Amino acid sequence: MTAASLVLLALALLAWAAVSKKAERSPVTPPMFFVAVGFAAGELGLLELDLGGAVIHGLAEMTLVLVLFTDASRIDLVCLRREGSLPTRLLTLGLPLTIVAGAAAALALLPGLGMTEALLLAAILAPTDAALGQAVVSNPLVPVRIRQTLNVESGLNDGIVLPIVLVLASFAGATEQAGTAGYWLRFAALAVTLGPLVGFAVGRLGGRLVDRGTRSGWISPPFQRLASLGLALLAFAAAESVGGNGFLAAFVAGLTLGTTVRGACQPLYEFAEAEGQLLTLLVFVVFGAEMVPAALAHLGAGVVVYALASLTLIRMLPVALSLLGSGLHTASLGFLGWFGPRGLASILFALLVVEEERLATGPFIEGVVVITVLASTFLHGLTAYPLARRYGAFTDALHAARAEHAEAQEMPVRVRHAASP
Repeated sequence: MTAASLVLLALALLAWAAVSKKAERSPVTPPMFFVAVGFAAGELGLLELDLGGAVIHGLAEMTLVLVLFTDASRIDLVCLRREGSLPTRLLTLGLPLTIVAGAAAALALLPGLGMTEALLLAAILAPTDAALGQAVVSNPLVPVRIRQTLNVESGLNDGIVLPIVLVLASFAGATEQAGTAGYWLRFAALAVTLGPLVGFAVGRLGGRLVDRGTRSGWISPPFQRLASLGLALLAFAAAESVGGNGFLAAFVAGLTLGTTVRGACQPLYEFAEAEGQLLTLLVFVVFGAEMVPAALAHLGAGVVVYALASLTLIRMLPVALSLLGSGLHTASLGFLGWFGPRGLASILFALLVVEEERLATGPFIEGVVVITVLASTFLHGLTAYPLARRYGAFTDALHAARAEHAEAQEMPVRVRHAASP
């Protein structure tokens, strides 16, 4: 990356910072702004990046590790089991149905994809990113139970989908790379078993050590943040060294930490709002500068229809089916179904999984993912604040005994939104 590119990135950060408070109530979100900056700079030749370069690959890996770890640490499984019927339904019923529906639509709309590739595409696009509609999950006008359902869903579904993506990518690559199907089956099995075991050990033991050191006064607040971050990196590196998947290890480590040692998690939330946010926005710059122009070569009627279907029917029908009998108003089902943005996880899965497997259909799958995420970034970003206000006013008029107003414990969101109603 050249000095000119660094200057451009710095100016973009300063420009957004200068208007960030006012922008909270505007239809423009940080991802929208940084995607646009990246695309414009790339087209004008002002930003020189290389998707195949070590720096970009390292950025993608680091960001995915931290997103999986910090997202999982936000979720208290004990609390989720006690009162989390809605997110549990979305994760156990809605998520598989979304993958199946996405694969069926891909087979119908995207000629050239086999069953495994269609399932892989659907799995990459299944995780949601509540941060793209931050005005929804942090708006006090939206009932706590509804916004926490979206928050918990997005915090867990990327880690749940990851082993599915890994297995499907291994099988898709089995016919195009050296090695028998048995070899790839063993490879996938090791990746999705050893990683979680290492992650559980690191989250449990490391979390207790950090918590004990903090309580005893041995660890200062700044290094508490670094120590907690070190657990994510330790889980990733340790799992990779024994043949497991480091990303799964980071997710399980965060989930274990958030459930058993929540006192050690507060520094992670602070990190996610500063350094973690910076990494995320840099990924969106890369997305706009390199991935979007490359994806335009695959733009066609089938891809556009699939992208729009992915954000609507492929998401909304499984959500409605999984929440049957929940007592929610039809408007709430539509609200939950619409606000399932596709964002960071899908970008990173496409970068790290599809390209690494060297699939013949990899560039096309990546192109479909990019077009879908691009549409989601702008459509969900533009509608988040106004629809949250309208839905909040609608639910406020509902009877207090409605399912929307049932008590729910708030869990931290990835990035707090300071806008008031």
